[in-house]
Amino acid sequence: MSGAEEKALSEFSADADKWFAENTPGDPGFMLPLSFLEVSTDQQFEFLCNWQRKVWEAGYLGAAWPSEYGGGGLPQEFQDAATKAMRRHGGPVFLNAIGLGWAGPLLLEMGTQEQKSQYLKNILSAEDIWCQGFSEPDNGSDLGNAQLKAERDGDSYVLNGSKIWTTLGNYAKHMILLARTGSDAPSKYAGLSFFLSPMTVDGVETRPIRKVTGEFGFTQTFFTDARIPADCLMGEEGQGWLIAMRTLEYERGARGGQAGGYVLTPFDAFSILDLAKNSTRGGKPVLDDPVIRDRLVDFIIEGQSLGLCDQRGRIAPLNQDRPAGLSLSNKLMWTEFVRRLCEFAITLTGEKGGYYVGEENAVEDGLWTRAYLNSFGATIGGGTSEIQRNIVAEHVLGLPKK
Repeated sequence: MSGAEEKALSEFSADADKWFAENTPGDPGFMLPLSFLEVSTDQQFEFLCNWQRKVWEAGYLGAAWPSEYGGGGLPQEFQDAATKAMRRHGGPVFLNAIGLGWAGPLLLEMGTQEQKSQYLKNILSAEDIWCQGFSEPDNGSDLGNAQLKAERDGDSYVLNGSKIWTTLGNYAKHMILLARTGSDAPSKYAGLSFFLSPMTVDGVETRPIRKVTGEFGFTQTFFTDARIPADCLMGEEGQGWLIAMRTLEYERGARGGQAGGYVLTPFDAFSILDLAKNSTRGGKPVLDDPVIRDRLVDFIIEGQSLGLCDQRGRIAPLNQDRPAGLSLSNKLMWTEFVRRLCEFAITLTGEKGGYYVGEENAVEDGLWTRAYLNSFGATIGGGTSEIQRNIVAEHVLGLPKK
């Protein structure tokens, strides 16, 4: 980076820090979701859409996407600086996760000019929310056995079947959809195709799924003779598995190109320092317990090391031995770290850890119990932790399948 570029980046970073300091909203007077997986009410949805649009209009979301599609046309370092400023000031999450992080980068890499022009700008502005149609009720993580059928009929495909765990399905205008177009294909994978499917056509119905936290966010989506235009097909028939695997690389953070921001509240060990300082056990501060102190320090060290691994993963010469190792491990390590951290936070509150949101004796209005219960969603979505361990074992370490 030249001196002029470094100066421009420094000025951009300072402007971003100032903007988020002045514009990051405070408590809106109602509960905000901890991630895009828990948007339950129209009030939450509208608030988060407005926030995303405001950040994009200020130039701090999609800064590295091409300007002809609504982005800033800047180097990736500029978006990284903006996202860092967002984290520093603790703004709300961005709800259009599938558009910003998965569908958008996929379109930039593999979409036609018409598809890029049609979809990308509205993804950034939150005008169009996207959802994902991969998992099915009878198949779970076994995407290769997807059974939702897409039958060609003239200039349309007719869809029949259902998808489950469709995050924001009730608000989405579009779905990235894996469907079966060839029953006589030589393999189950060759019979799959990938669609950029509209959600607003007749024959598409979503039903909300209530989570253990009492929140919603997930839906099951039913397709009954739903007719979508044939040009919703991405690539060619039979290429769905390859495109879906590329999509999962974006979802798991193994490939860059995301629009920026964050879709999960960024918890780390420093998030619970005040909780640890203010909690008591047996009438004494919990930090008087050397075991508690040691565990807290361990979490701080682990969090810092994961952050450094993220940075190392972006420096190719430091990853020559196993080029994809850190990127493929990232999703597994972070989601499990946050789950264990939230569990530890509950132990700090003692018997009050049993109280939940809205209950009189709840610590921080039940934040850590809610965060712990919600943390399992991240360890399941995008491939369960068990699936991720298999991926690391086979593709990074080269271990044989049993």
